[in-house]
Amino acid sequence: MNRFRKIAALTFLFYLIIISCFSKPLTNSGILSFVDKQYRFALKEIEKKQTEHKCLTNKIFPRSLMPNGELMLVAPEDWTSGFFPGSLWYLYENTNDLFWKRQAIKYTEILESQQFNTGNHDVGFMMYCSYGNGYRLTKSAHYKEVLIQSATSLCKRFNPKVGCIRSWDFNKEKWQYPVIIDNMMNLELLFWAFHETKDSSFYKIAVSHADKTLRNHFRDNGSCYHVIDYDSITGNARLKMTYQGYSDESSWARGQAWALYGFTFMYRETGDKKYLDQTEKIANFIFNNKNMPTDLVPFWDFDAPKIPNVPKDASAASVMASALLELATLDQSNTLKYNLLANKILLSLEKDYKSKLGENRGFLLKQSTGFLPWGAEINVPLNYADYYFMEALTRQKNNTKK
Repeated sequence: MNRFRKIAALTFLFYLIIISCFSKPLTNSGILSFVDKQYRFALKEIEKKQTEHKCLTNKIFPRSLMPNGELMLVAPEDWTSGFFPGSLWYLYENTNDLFWKRQAIKYTEILESQQFNTGNHDVGFMMYCSYGNGYRLTKSAHYKEVLIQSATSLCKRFNPKVGCIRSWDFNKEKWQYPVIIDNMMNLELLFWAFHETKDSSFYKIAVSHADKTLRNHFRDNGSCYHVIDYDSITGNARLKMTYQGYSDESSWARGQAWALYGFTFMYRETGDKKYLDQTEKIANFIFNNKNMPTDLVPFWDFDAPKIPNVPKDASAASVMASALLELATLDQSNTLKYNLLANKILLSLEKDYKSKLGENRGFLLKQSTGFLPWGAEINVPLNYADYYFMEALTRQKNNTKK
């Protein structure tokens, strides 16, 4: 059996190499010109929506499309609010166009009040994607202050007895202390704060959360649960389930992507090989899965019934591509494999999942799935799909330079 698995793996790798040899690099395909034009269109759509609906004074950030095709705008408090300004920062980084810098600053600074938000575990998404990229590119002292306060606010959701940052505050009749795999993504803000302040509490909280997640979220095959509910008194796991996936024992695609991305930067930040080993297990589960399509853009859940006649999730693919491109720089023994996988995903997204210029209210990618069990955001653009697509493009370009 092991022999056949090795042959299958080598065959798949050979296939990726062939695809790569006959495909031009995505960063040379005019994609950035498309992004520039599409986001100029997006800005007009945002202004148009706000003009037509003057009651939406606090709805600022494009998140998705509504069922009737209209633009969905959200307030700064929404967990996705940081992705659009983050995408603008990546566009500025890749074009050096001061117009995009001004737009990135404008949309980033609308989020300033969220640095004090202690009611949302996604403050990492909201502030690190926006202010974090802004600080990386401008070194603004004020941005640094905002980010440190944001990290401090996030830490207030940490319970040392449980060893994790609490994810949600709702469903209290069912959950005592829910922690979702998505929450791994918010730890990157804490590592940044540790490097900037040398306050080891940020580092310790991030490692504690990751270690508890490593211990309880994963199955033997490398897949992960979406939600682990902990006993708030003992700190022990009491429920293992899903909220956005097909079933408690299924593998929600974007959850697997969050896991791959989160444990990749855990290895980058700590050098602890157990995190690298976990990323390999996650990657093996994802890319050797019998239900992974040949274009490497996954169905919304790897175990959804009626595959292949179910929605796909371009947002999961974008997160996976970005994670793989960083993982390729960290795991020298698998650099070629991870780069090839990431490039294949990006080529698929550019070829078959990219919006046409002037369509989808300015979003870059189509065919993402947000919350299928609730019938929400199915087969639509999502701002975080665009964000991680832009991040992956930037990482691809930077990897090519090395």
